[in-house]
Amino acid sequence: MDFVLRNARIEAGGGLVDIGLAGGRIAAMEPGLRCEAPERDAEGRFVFPGFVDVHIHLDKACILDRCTVCEGTLSEAVRETARAKAAFTQDDVYRRAAGVVDMAILQGTLALRTFVEVDPRAGLRSLEAILRLKADTADAIDIEICAFAQEGLTQEPETGAMLAQALGLGADLVGGCPYTDPDPIAHVAGIFDLAERFGTGADFHVDFDLDPDGSALPAIIAETGRRRYGGRVSVGHATKLSAMAPEAAEAVGRRLADAGIALTVLPATDLFLTGRDRTRLVPRGVAPAHLMKRLGVTATIATNNVLNPFTPFGDASLIRMANLYANVAQLARDDEMEAVFAMVSCDAAKLMGRDDGLRVGGPADLVLLDATGPADAVRGIAQPLASWKTGRLVMERPAGTIHRAAGATRPRVAFGRAAEGFDA
Repeated sequence: MDFVLRNARIEAGGGLVDIGLAGGRIAAMEPGLRCEAPERDAEGRFVFPGFVDVHIHLDKACILDRCTVCEGTLSEAVRETARAKAAFTQDDVYRRAAGVVDMAILQGTLALRTFVEVDPRAGLRSLEAILRLKADTADAIDIEICAFAQEGLTQEPETGAMLAQALGLGADLVGGCPYTDPDPIAHVAGIFDLAERFGTGADFHVDFDLDPDGSALPAIIAETGRRRYGGRVSVGHATKLSAMAPEAAEAVGRRLADAGIALTVLPATDLFLTGRDRTRLVPRGVAPAHLMKRLGVTATIATNNVLNPFTPFGDASLIRMANLYANVAQLARDDEMEAVFAMVSCDAAKLMGRDDGLRVGGPADLVLLDATGPADAVRGIAQPLASWKTGRLVMERPAGTIHRAAGATRPRVAFGRAAEGFDA
């Protein structure tokens, strides 16, 4: 063994196991593992394969100082970001994106999908920066790049040619945004054409408003079926679902599940930008991911933006996003918390087609959380204490410590339950 993580809890309520790592894989997973190797005691805390952020924009993060946020609307965010990105340089994008990637690593994220805007204003500068960052950080985090048409396609044919160039340079998949295009249906078809041409997946920003009518999802569902693209298509936002009657939303969910289309909700952005026209009883504007999951949709939760006009706050913490979603969706039971945790971990890994799960022979990708299980983690926004990528320690930070008066002792409590074997 190269390393052993002892006394780890890999499922809520389960017994403790030792996890032995060798050659970048999990070599053993059993109680009382006997071997001579460097080790660490997890002390009964929860260990899992790491968070996966399936929807983030590294290229336009941390630009609040270059933008004006007055209305807090989607149209303003698109307009302000378009103005700012014309001045992006490769080094500027790399520096800002690297800062957010470091945030994500510290928050226990081991893989992410970033959208990178490619159009006449951004050129290929952002793509070149993120390709370089992807290579530079490959030992700590897996980065998947989606070449993205944020501002439309049909009215700007140069964008289509540039997306093709981006895919040729190494972008992993292609993304579209039908609601910013004067011809949303043609936009969807154009993105699918590129995906088919280069053999990649497709990911759409879609239905980002609170009008239940005029959805682009039927077109995406139809193209997915016609091209036999099930399992390779995902959609983000879909806030229209939150404005539909329950039976209508359920019908859409069943069609998404049947088509093999995954759904990602972005609670921080969706809460910030939607409902701005309301003066009271402002709607939440967050698609019901937990209900979609029950219908068989691969449903996930992600960050979207960090410190820009779309989301003027953020720290790349997926457990914080999970907690925010659970609060907004008014969830309470343990099984609901566990389902939400899956949306930022194993379900997100499934969306990206990753080899996920803790098993002997599997990748030695681990994150140690200061929690006793998934439900505790979501409820308490549990902090990651350490992470390993292919068996190498890539992140570590100490658990919080309370310094008590001399002679004072009391049991440590973890989210309302006495933690096993701890004294303060």
